Amino acid sequence: MDPVLAAEAGDTTARNLTITLFLIFVAVTLAITIWASRQTKTATDFYAGGRSFSGFQNGMAIGGDYMSAASFLGIAGLIALYGYDGFLYSIGFLVAWLVALLLVAELLRNSGRYTMADVLAFRMRQRPVRTAAAVSTITVSIFYLLAQMVGAGALVALLLGIKPGTTFLGMDADAAKIATIIMVGALMIIYVTVGGMKGTTYVQIVKAFLLMSGAVVMTLLVLAKYKFNLSSLLGDAASSSGKGSAFLEPGLRYGVEVAGNATQTFYNKMDLLSLGIALVLGTAGLPHILIRFYTVPTAKAARKSVLWAIGIIGTFYLLTLALGFGAAALVGGEAITAQDRAGNTAAPQLAQVLGVDFLGGDLGGATLLAIIAAVAFATILAVVAGLTLASSSSLAHDFYANVLKNGQASERQEVNIARISALVIGAVSIALSIFAQNLNVAFLVALAFAVAASGNLPAILYSLFWKRFNTSGAVWAIYGGLLAAVVLVFFSPVVSGAPTAMFPDHDWQWFPLSNPGLISIPIGFLCGWIGTLVSKERDDQKYAELEVRALTGAGAH
Repeated sequence: MDPVLAAEAGDTTARNLTITLFLIFVAVTLAITIWASRQTKTATDFYAGGRSFSGFQNGMAIGGDYMSAASFLGIAGLIALYGYDGFLYSIGFLVAWLVALLLVAELLRNSGRYTMADVLAFRMRQRPVRTAAAVSTITVSIFYLLAQMVGAGALVALLLGIKPGTTFLGMDADAAKIATIIMVGALMIIYVTVGGMKGTTYVQIVKAFLLMSGAVVMTLLVLAKYKFNLSSLLGDAASSSGKGSAFLEPGLRYGVEVAGNATQTFYNKMDLLSLGIALVLGTAGLPHILIRFYTVPTAKAARKSVLWAIGIIGTFYLLTLALGFGAAALVGGEAITAQDRAGNTAAPQLAQVLGVDFLGGDLGGATLLAIIAAVAFATILAVVAGLTLASSSSLAHDFYANVLKNGQASERQEVNIARISALVIGAVSIALSIFAQNLNVAFLVALAFAVAASGNLPAILYSLFWKRFNTSGAVWAIYGGLLAAVVLVFFSPVVSGAPTAMFPDHDWQWFPLSNPGLISIPIGFLCGWIGTLVSKERDDQKYAELEVRALTGAGAH
């Protein structure tokens, strides 16, 4: 048979297999969502899954929420292209969990009800604090949603074999990516509006199991290919990367030393520090992770769910090493960037190579690619559902019920508003994602972490641990940190003035760092401190009540 025809036949088989597997997954998850919708009768069911999940189930769901497209596609891609430096994300994302466990998990579960603002507003004036928390939640969620949608677009172009110059159903690569982003957005809106927290949590659990299984299988195949000899795997990765021994040493992407330019070298070092701070502190301020602690019945279950999550996530991030270095060695940097400039398709491309080697021929490659791509899709759909739920819950519960309706809204009205909010937030994130397709998804998530750590974390920590903290401090902390992070990102090389920016043809950049965390997080804490001191408001009795609730769970819902 003619080799060209054979390759085309293999591509068609891969395409059909992938579409079939993806449709099966969507059908199963939609069935789960419809089943969950029948169990969703009250606001507690919609927002917190009826508080019916065990520590292990919630740990799996947190893992499902956290191991996003950024983890699977983005980190593997960064390691494949930049070696040692790409692994910084894995370390940062994992260490962040210790901050969440030690500082917020149990206290938040004990003192809140549905959203992050329940804790912030407990001893403050409701309206200004809940409005600020809703604005912050939506901003962070949209940053995070961008990353997932961009990952989805890159993945589908690979799956359908659409490269620059080729078409599928009359669409070129760019049109197909945009169509995918719209489709993923539509599906996530369905998951949230129909299934609420219960449906979303079960989708997360299924997805966490699939993703872990896929990552373990691929890791074992990579190691088997090198007879479990790590040094030969790393040696191959370094030589295939085209960067030699520098690939295995720090400084290829972050903290790069520029000969003869001390200023740029300093900025590069600061960018590395900024990224590390944002990753480590960001998790404890992520709204879609924080609301997960309300789905368990007790504080003990909240602690247990974080421990399970750390175990699952820690194992997964170790596996990203094998996936990233395996992709560098077996696929090669040139082939990865030819398919996707940001490296977001390295893991699926590795699956295709391993399938050809171990399952035999193009069909074997197509089969493993289809399975791993379907898992990656599951990852994206589950995470976007969790994010949309967090932001629509905040709009409905914090802004509509407690600000506009002054606490007088019925549960039914509140849940209906949450469903409408999911639709609006989905539409906004779809529109923005279309412009962010040149950016690596792990990098985009690091921006979301910086925004969360700047706006939410100062307010949460001050609320829980500082008696003097008041309404003015909370509002200043949230808006100050949030505004600082968003403004610095807007004027950074991420948005303009660089070939990989969102708007590469324009240049309004003046802030030299790619991640704003180093500047914006201290600004958030400083604003909270100043805002507190300029106001005379103080309620020691309410703080004592919050402290008792946070430490004992007394009075928690």
